[in-house]
Order: sequence, then structure tokens, then C-alpha cells
Amino acid sequence: MVNPKNPDRATSAAPPEKVAVYAIGEDEAGMRLDRWFRRRFPDLPQSHLNKIVRKGEVRVDGKRAEISTRLELGQTVRAPPLRLPPRAAPEVKRVDPADAEAIRAMTLYEDKDVIVLNKPYGLAVQGGSGTKRHIDGMLEALADKDGTRPVLVHRLDRDTSGVLLLAKSRKMAADLGEIFRSRQARKIYWALVEGVPKPAQGRISMFLAKGEGMGDERGAKGAGRADIERMRVAKHGDPDAQHSLTLYAVVDKVAPRLAWLSMRPITGRTHQLRAHCEAIGHPIVGDPKYNRKPVNDPARHDPLRAVPPGLEAKLHLMARRLVLPHPRGGTIDVTAPLPEHMKASFAMFGFETPARDPIEDAPDA
Repeated sequence: MVNPKNPDRATSAAPPEKVAVYAIGEDEAGMRLDRWFRRRFPDLPQSHLNKIVRKGEVRVDGKRAEISTRLELGQTVRAPPLRLPPRAAPEVKRVDPADAEAIRAMTLYEDKDVIVLNKPYGLAVQGGSGTKRHIDGMLEALADKDGTRPVLVHRLDRDTSGVLLLAKSRKMAADLGEIFRSRQARKIYWALVEGVPKPAQGRISMFLAKGEGMGDERGAKGAGRADIERMRVAKHGDPDAQHSLTLYAVVDKVAPRLAWLSMRPITGRTHQLRAHCEAIGHPIVGDPKYNRKPVNDPARHDPLRAVPPGLEAKLHLMARRLVLPHPRGGTIDVTAPLPEHMKASFAMFGFETPARDPIEDAPDA
């Protein structure tokens, strides 16, 4: 049987008591098989994992796999019954009634199958180290008497605001997940970037991989975990390298200092837009991870090229619009308003929403 859990959730799954099959979602594509198991079943001993893989009890798309096998979007992993050490009694979940009200306040669209939120800046989508409040946890407040609650269909970075899609059932989540995997969903992001990209409309195509980044501002390597979690430009064939593609269009500009970009990611790699903008020399304004110029960068000292003062030191990136077919027919088409810090920046430069977003005229990749 196919495990009904949303493959994009980072929380661990219950160990299968009999053979189970799991679908690989966008968030898991590119993972090594052993890392995937550790993420799903953190209590699984490495020795036991090595044994079941060696014996051929773990299969990827029906074929024997190795510990180092890289998983791809849409593949399936067959797992045998797993023997895990006994765990402590699960912690009783405490639901804050205010979470339900907060989710309702974020809602841009809702029907019997889906909810579309306007995720605010600074609120994480899922939990992690040191993260106590996040969308995924808040959704417990919307659970019905049977424990069924909305589930995440995709994710946004903590500091990226805008359109976030939820499904009200596992079946709907699976259907929407397939739409995302088949690239039928059209995602449009807005950003303010340093400088003005040329040409005014184009495509960014490169391989990205997780690993150490720029280091500190002097270019030193090994500057800590923040660098390890950065995406870096890689070469085809490099370990972990995945192809990534983004279409972009300049909507408006304050030349030569700054530009308003509309971007449409064709692939969905971690930090893709942030890494792409940095890679082409036009990092997103306020990005603490992908906008760290070396001290000798001319833009730091040229007043004509420097970003104008007065902008809030927050990531100027938002998920502006999401368009995709509704599994029950018709189209889901939702647009989010600018977050407050971007609204203030747009007002500072006199930017006004155009009648037609120029990214609409970008040729499909």
C-alpha cells in the first residue's frame, strides 16, 4: 500500500509494521537513501538499515538499492517491517485555540478541499532546531474529532511571505502533490534585487548543490552551519548537484541601484531563487544568507550603485501568485498582497503594480 503521509512533511513517520511504500516528494528529491531513512525514522539503528538494504528488503521503484542511492522526484521506496527500539510515551499535543484564529486571519481562499494562506514574514512553515511556532504545528488547531487536519502541500522559507497551499485531506494533498511534481503549478515570486539584471527578461539555468558557501565576508571557508545550509553553484556530475531553472523579468527599476523582479521557478530546489539571484550578481535585498558581499566589492563603496538607505533589513522576496488546476476541476488562482516591509519599499520608489506582470510573457522553458 502507499503510505498516506504527505511526503513533504519533515516530521518522522510511524515505523511500518508490514511492508509499506512511500512516494518521494519534491522536498525529498536528491536525498541519499540513508538520509531519507534517518529523516523518516530517526530511531532506526544504522546497523539495521545496513542489513535490510544489503539483503535487498529495501527497494526503489521495485529495484534493489544501495545506501548511497540518490532518490528522485516521483520514485517510490519500499520499506520492510522495521524493528525500532522502544520509544518514550509521545508527548501530548497542546493546541492553542488562538492558532485557529490566526490561520483564519491568513486565509486568502478556501473551499471544501483546500486552503490558501498568506504566510507572513518570519513565521516558519515547519518545525526545526529552535523553532517552536510554525504553520504545520498551528494546523493542529483545525483538526476535526477524528484528528484529520489540513496538511502542507509545499513550503516557503521562514522569511519568504505569500501564497501557501494546504489540503484538507491526505488524498487531496496527494493529488495536489502530483500536480506540483508534473510542473502544472505556476508559481510567481516578486523580489527587490541589487542592481539591474541584463537582459531585462531571461532565464537562469545552473546546477545547485548543498554545501559550504561563501564563508565569511573575507571569503573564508568553513564559517559554520549557516554556510553548510547554503546552496552553492555546482557542475553537472558533482555530488548532490541538481539542475535548476528560473525565468525572470524586470518589472521596474531604480537604475543602476535596484530592480523589481518577477520570477517563475520551473524547478523547485532549496533556496533556488535566492541562490540564483546571488549567482548572477544581483542578490535579493535583505537576504542574510545569499547577500554577503566581500569588503572589496565596488558596490559597497560606490554611492551610485549602493542600495538606497531606508530599506528594512528584511528579505525582500514573496510568493506573489499561485495558479494550478484544481483536482476537482477548474483552476486555483490566488494572489497575495505585499508584506508590510515590501509595501514600504515599493512606496519609497514609487513602484506600482502593472496591469500585466511581464513574467506572463516569458516563454515557457
